[in-house]
Amino acid sequence: MSDDDTPSSAPFAPVDPRLLEILVCPVTKQPLIYDRERNELISKAAGLAYPIRDGIPIMLPDEARKLDDA
Repeated sequence: MSDDDTPSSAPFAPVDPRLLEILVCPVTKQPLIYDRERNELISKAAGLAYPIRDGIPIMLPDEARKLDDA
């Protein structure tokens, strides 16, 4: 059995700042806020936080965390 999970202690891959400038929430089409500590893109309008994995924003609403989730 192989372990494909990334170790939780792995550092976050940086996100290209130019990419952050053009990305918008796929639900509301509003700008996103980069949360460096949680490595997420926040859409306040939709109440969602999109994860960033290996430097790639995962812009799927089904993959997003609801902001009221702790």
